[in-house]
Amino acid sequence: MFLSPKANIITSESVAAGHPDKIADQISDAIVDEYILADPFSRTAIETLVTKDNIVIAGEVFAPDIGKSRIEEVVRYTIKNIGYENGDFNWQDVKVQILLHEQSQDIAIGVSKNKGAGDQGIMYGYATSATEDLMPAPIYYAHSILKNIISAVGKGEIWGLGPDAKSQVTLCYQNDVPICAKNIVVSIQHREDLDQKLIKEIIYPYVISTLPQGWMCSDECFFVNPTGRFVIGGPISDCGLTGRKIMVDSYGGHIPHGGGAFSGKDSTKVDRSAAYMARYLAKNIVKSNLAQRCLVQLSYAIGVVQPLSFYIDTFGTSTIDEFKITEFIAKNVDLSPGGICNHLQLNRPIYKPTACYGHFGRECENHYFPWEKTDLSQLLRKEFIDILVGDTGFEPATFCTSSKHSNQLS
Repeated sequence: MFLSPKANIITSESVAAGHPDKIADQISDAIVDEYILADPFSRTAIETLVTKDNIVIAGEVFAPDIGKSRIEEVVRYTIKNIGYENGDFNWQDVKVQILLHEQSQDIAIGVSKNKGAGDQGIMYGYATSATEDLMPAPIYYAHSILKNIISAVGKGEIWGLGPDAKSQVTLCYQNDVPICAKNIVVSIQHREDLDQKLIKEIIYPYVISTLPQGWMCSDECFFVNPTGRFVIGGPISDCGLTGRKIMVDSYGGHIPHGGGAFSGKDSTKVDRSAAYMARYLAKNIVKSNLAQRCLVQLSYAIGVVQPLSFYIDTFGTSTIDEFKITEFIAKNVDLSPGGICNHLQLNRPIYKPTACYGHFGRECENHYFPWEKTDLSQLLRKEFIDILVGDTGFEPATFCTSSKHSNQLS
């Protein structure tokens, strides 16, 4: 394929629910949900280590005592639900150690007394009209490929494949528009009697049907289990830790990342809640047609109520001055930790479903991901676009948000 000098290549990866790090994330968030069920204002910082014979739960909580036996039940149920019911690592036989203790009073005072952030940090949110979910195309398709394959395994449509899997998608961009896949990698755990060629044939239909028509890479650039064998997987193969897949959880490395993980943390931890708000703002700006792409940055200090900085970058795609958008949002949206929590209704047991296939660009039943709502876009349109149309008769172009129309993607 010929690519002009303005072409570039972007890669993102995803991992399935049975990946060791994702097992850890799901366990941490399942425990967070359990504490929130006991008290919506529970504060948690829960880390999980998953290895061959043991699961270790550590961290700090400021919450009612739900008992170690209940926590262990949550851990075992989560492992079983992922699919580790038999084999050397399974929900019944693994040892569970629980080493949680009370949150430091020095941290608690900043949250309880000052109503401020639970820690300092920088958070980013992003949205682009490149896909129907307003997510960067490489991470969108990396997630979608795995979800479709693992869903087919769960439905019994395909057999012999295990819960541990990874994908990696490299897309070619022309003038900032994704046009095709350069290469695709899928590694998936399998039964001993399945060879590499057969596995490739099994998953190929699910990969090609996930991509827009004409995007599939050549067979030589479609890599399935590149070593030739992936029988030993999950925690038997690799240790898993909470928070090690921050790029998978967010935007696939497409934009900067502040470095803070999400799983295991309650909404007072701005690593999580402010990142959700940043995504909400960016998505609503793009949804309102104020911009084709939008990056939002927020920063906080422990114990301080209001953000230290609030920044919007539309990469030159906005027809409205970015400062005016920033000023309007600052006046109309409470960006304090408490304000974010109230606006997005974060004091609910909604976190375990977030722990796999990304925290953004997804809709779940019962509005599990309220930061994906686009209710603010109506207010933004009324403030900027409707006034602009009324005054000048000019309206910014409506940007395509369909992932199946590659010639219009941005």
